[in-house]
Amino acid sequence: MSELAPNISDTQPVIRQLDDAAINRIAAGEVVERPASAVKELVENAIDAGAHRIEVAYADGGKTLIRVVDDGCGIIPQALPLALSRHATSKIDGSDLLNIHTFGFRGEALPSLGAVGRLTIISRAVGHDAFEIAVNGGAMSAVKPAALSKGTVVELRDLFFATPARLKFMRTDRAESQAITDVVKRLAMAEPFVGFTLRDVTGGGEGRVTFRADAESGDLFDALYGRLAGIIGREFADNSLRIEAEREGLHLTGFAALPTYSRGSAVTQYLFVNGRPVRDKLLYGALRGAYFDFLSRDRHPAAALFLDCDPQLVDVNVHPAKSEVRFRDPGLARGLIVSALRHALAEAGHRASTTVADATLGAMRPEQTGPARVYQMDRPSQGALRASYQVQAPGFGETAGVFSRVEPLVEEPPAEQFPLGAARGQVHENYIIAQTADGMVIVDQHAAHERLVYEKLKDQMAENGVAAQALLIPEIVELSDNDCARLMEIATDLERLGLGIERFGGGAIAVRETPAILGEVNAKAMLLDILDELTDQGESIALQAKIEAILSRVACHGSIRSGRRMRGEEMNALLREMEATPHSGQCNHGRPTYVELKLADIERLFGRT
Repeated sequence: MSELAPNISDTQPVIRQLDDAAINRIAAGEVVERPASAVKELVENAIDAGAHRIEVAYADGGKTLIRVVDDGCGIIPQALPLALSRHATSKIDGSDLLNIHTFGFRGEALPSLGAVGRLTIISRAVGHDAFEIAVNGGAMSAVKPAALSKGTVVELRDLFFATPARLKFMRTDRAESQAITDVVKRLAMAEPFVGFTLRDVTGGGEGRVTFRADAESGDLFDALYGRLAGIIGREFADNSLRIEAEREGLHLTGFAALPTYSRGSAVTQYLFVNGRPVRDKLLYGALRGAYFDFLSRDRHPAAALFLDCDPQLVDVNVHPAKSEVRFRDPGLARGLIVSALRHALAEAGHRASTTVADATLGAMRPEQTGPARVYQMDRPSQGALRASYQVQAPGFGETAGVFSRVEPLVEEPPAEQFPLGAARGQVHENYIIAQTADGMVIVDQHAAHERLVYEKLKDQMAENGVAAQALLIPEIVELSDNDCARLMEIATDLERLGLGIERFGGGAIAVRETPAILGEVNAKAMLLDILDELTDQGESIALQAKIEAILSRVACHGSIRSGRRMRGEEMNALLREMEATPHSGQCNHGRPTYVELKLADIERLFGRT
């Protein structure tokens, strides 16, 4: 073993008071991690100043230039030197660090930026002339007159020139530019009534606009819908559900996408607390928990959720970059998100993402070998369609063979009365073709019935509970005292799922019952999985996930198989049951159970529009 190398010398250490320059550079290491961090701090200051329009310009990924221009209230000339002092702020008086209604409150950003770069501030408050102040590597200049009509211009050049070692940790200009764009977009989502412009001025001149979001109008949801459509995409907005719920002082709003509009990673998950963008594992865990029954492990939900509450109920001063928060009652916040999302998903019923139909039409669209011909044709009346169908149906039924089968028309309510229409045929003995009021629906009979059976099994389990099987000899699992205590805190919840545990001495848990549906269980591995989730997310759904995975497999084996021929009344009964069953729009793995094609889109395929 190598000889110990003490961190300090053998002589008596001397405690020194660091100078302001060193203190500011240390603070900058926490507050300003990269150029995007500087942009975040400056844009948040602009929002706190009541700006209605904010323009951000950067060069070389923000390494050589960051400029933020706003039309906010500005800073009076006498306060400019104070604004560059540590822990000087207009946003709190210091008496209550929980009653915070602004983005910033520490008074660290501007002095930290001035300590590691060349910072210039030009500001004009109402009733005052414009003045300018500069600070280079911690050295502050005198206040002098300047030209500006309104608001504030903050310009930061040569970031980290005073701490060259930090430059070695910068990423490429492209990566830093992407990080800046992400920061501005998140803040733009939080403030839909504020206009944002992001400009890359690398090489000088006016540069090019890389992102623009004009101020939205209307009520909050209309403004938020428009802003999210412009940032995340119109497809997200069109395939998302409006979320609004309240519980014990917590108010949740936003939009969450349908399960069939899922992503391969968590990049489209945006969470905000009192308007502040956060990356909090408790909230991400709640979002994941709300969708766990509808998506496979390799798919991720898309959502933009805004949680608002009294500032006294949440502590935002627990992270240097304020990207994490701590709730007074974490379980309340998590429960609100999970219940609100599941309620919205249940109300969506059989609805599935329109992107599925778009992909289907894209696959069907033929390659263009020349200018598309447009045919002007009159649409036949509904009476003519029905008469034509009655004449042609028997012939199709006879010639289709084993590949398809058309059901003869029977007396039934018109298709217009049903969202999923009326069954008109079955192709490849697996897909149901139904006619709707304005198009057609193609249903995967196996996937759809599998989801219906699965929902029935879950309802039965919720009503009757999970049957437990008693172990002849209880299994003893040795754990730390802390882990044992955490498991016993949720023992009642585990018992409801069929897992009976109790303390066995100081550092062990006795497992006396396990869920019967799981068969033989490795009790130690299950308890460790539950503990891992408790550590990572604050709550465990491992046991419930295992049980529902078994129910999913049972539903798969108990559902209508591919290759089975179905009669017309069976197909229509399946369609009606899908319309009445929540979550029937996607199978147990998050894939769609049906595709809806609008008549207008079908006619465009044939050039009839």
